[in-house]
Amino acid sequence: MIEVIESAPLNAVQDLGRLGFRCFGIGRSGAMDRLALAAANALLGNAPDAAGIEAQLFPLVLRFTTDTLVAVTGADCGARLDGRLLPPFWAMPAKAGQELELSPPTDGLRGYVAVAGGIDVPVVLGSRSSALRDGFGGFQGRMLQSGDLLPIGPAPARTTRDAAGFGAASPWQALSRPACGDAEPGDITLRVVPAGEYEQFDEPSRAALWAQPWVVTTQSNRQGYRLQGDHALLRVRPLEMRSHGIVPGVVQVPPSGQPIIQLSDGNSAGGYPKIGVVIDADLWRVGQAAPGRRLRFVPCTPALAREAERELAGYLGTLRRQAGYLRRAAA
Repeated sequence: MIEVIESAPLNAVQDLGRLGFRCFGIGRSGAMDRLALAAANALLGNAPDAAGIEAQLFPLVLRFTTDTLVAVTGADCGARLDGRLLPPFWAMPAKAGQELELSPPTDGLRGYVAVAGGIDVPVVLGSRSSALRDGFGGFQGRMLQSGDLLPIGPAPARTTRDAAGFGAASPWQALSRPACGDAEPGDITLRVVPAGEYEQFDEPSRAALWAQPWVVTTQSNRQGYRLQGDHALLRVRPLEMRSHGIVPGVVQVPPSGQPIIQLSDGNSAGGYPKIGVVIDADLWRVGQAAPGRRLRFVPCTPALAREAERELAGYLGTLRRQAGYLRRAAA
């Protein structure tokens, strides 16, 4: 078991998300940074879709009631195991009685904790992810709170070859950054495929989509990120639209002209025009963008999006293989 000693609001059990139910109005949910959670599971040898803990607000303090392997990925949250500082993207043994604490990130926004065997909460509609808005899935359909006891799934008794554990390069280091000539060092660049209503926007708006930075506003959450730019995006002629299906990554433009990126808890349908879609391989970057961070959009084609997916899969595959050499059976 994992005992929750202290948890800020919004922290919850998540996996890679709930697929195949959008036709019933049920969104994906799941981790905002799916790559970080997948990396944590790869470090531990878990199934790729094993559930872990997503930390969005801090502190988060956990106590292990049994020996296990633990991995911490995502934002650099200054993780400490019984006071010992852990590097980012790190896996190591945790003994019964030890406490893991995550603090406000020095870089990034969301941290992830995984254990060998995963968090063994019930599967609801094909997923263990928390649908907090609708109150189901995860741990009792809600955010974590002090006193919760999270069950751990079965796993082989393993430890690490080095008692200090082992780590991996973060995706920010290992994956290529989408090229954007005007981007500043702190900007997050995202590859975007033009969407169905792209041609309905006037030429200055289409140019501004790619040319100007977009700032993440404080009106951003797991449902969607509201952005702010100097040049509003305007259509040539305002047209009424019927609601239609949308997915995470869709960039909608409400009447204000300031775009919204639909994310993990986003609606399954909407009526705002779509100017683009952030490719799935780049949504993890959005999940780590705090309010005030600047985003830059880079034009992308479906072929380039598939290349990005292959690069991401290669990163996880290499990490999983290398981590397998660094674990061993427990004595």
